[in-house]
Amino acid sequence: MSSFDWSSVYAGRAQRMGASEIRELLKLLEQPDIISFAGGIPDPDLFPIEAFQHAYGAALGTDLSAKQALQYSVSDGSPELRSWIADYMGRLGVPCAPKHILITNGSQQGLEFLGRLFLSPGDPALVAWPTYLGALQAFNAYEPTYVRLDPRGNAPAPALPDSGGRAKFAYIVPDFANPTGETLTLAERRAVLARAEAAGAAVIEDAAYSELRYEGEPLPSLLALDAAAKGGIDNSRVIFCGTFSKTLSPGLRVGWVCASATLIEKLVLVKQASDLHSATLNQMAIARVAVAVFDDQVKKVRAAYRARRDAMLDALGRHMPKGFRWSRPEGGMFVWVEGPPGLDGRALLERAVKRERVAFVPGQAFFADGSGSETMRLSFSLAEPDEIEEGVARLARAIAG
Repeated sequence: MSSFDWSSVYAGRAQRMGASEIRELLKLLEQPDIISFAGGIPDPDLFPIEAFQHAYGAALGTDLSAKQALQYSVSDGSPELRSWIADYMGRLGVPCAPKHILITNGSQQGLEFLGRLFLSPGDPALVAWPTYLGALQAFNAYEPTYVRLDPRGNAPAPALPDSGGRAKFAYIVPDFANPTGETLTLAERRAVLARAEAAGAAVIEDAAYSELRYEGEPLPSLLALDAAAKGGIDNSRVIFCGTFSKTLSPGLRVGWVCASATLIEKLVLVKQASDLHSATLNQMAIARVAVAVFDDQVKKVRAAYRARRDAMLDALGRHMPKGFRWSRPEGGMFVWVEGPPGLDGRALLERAVKRERVAFVPGQAFFADGSGSETMRLSFSLAEPDEIEEGVARLARAIAG
């Protein structure tokens, strides 16, 4: 008896769904002899475990609190958590209120919601070449036409395809971008906003790494710049996607969207249709931990990751062969490496894992058009400096063949 042909009932958009190369590579972490520069994963040794133990204990410590923690909740998120985030956004130069905040299951869910809300098949979406793979996956199901956006302004303004209409949005990671590690200058940020205004497009600002600055002066977010220029957040075209994954905990899956109240009201409807609300208990715990230790925790992770970034840049300088160049990020979790023309990053990965037991992410995965075969992304967040030294030496041997 033959099995049911599930492919016969899939929607056409299912063809654009594919496994993440990064998520597949994370399976290598289970092999203890692998030095992995693949996933941009926070170091669990840096998690504020004691603070979370206290927070969950408090949330479940009385019958009244436990009943609240284990019950359904409102779709836009915990009032306590949204109030903390609104205050935090105010510290970033974005005066706002809880009504401007939606709690999501990580910022990844926020990206998926925005793709669902904005994109019809064939709609132009402006993205960098390269850009965050997870954003491409979030948008792919809604069948956009990707148009190359150079957020640094080194290329002509993007031309929209003849078959497409107005660009719906520009997706930008302005601080320590995944995958390149690059940060936009103040002038470049203003230029992105000007180009979006000229195109009549929204701007999705992915701020996942913004707290991980190791040197240089902090720069205002795109939302802060636009809200100031337009007289407030409710007049801004920018949608800020934030997360606690890189500072407090990725496993609790708590992120947020901060934007005009009109847009948040629409996103709340998307949230209701998707999963009703984010986990009440996790929101209560994150809120308590954020109040108690957020600033100290940020200082702690910055110090640890700064040392690892320095170790990677130093090792690359001593081990990588001629013909390779790499970014020198001021923060974040990644170094972007460009090899000579003709390098096949996927073939190199296979050789590196098999012969040298070191892993990275081939850069091709981050290009909407499938280019970039000569590039690779190295994450330094999970390896100690001595492991980074050894891993880069192994990578250099794999490149040498």
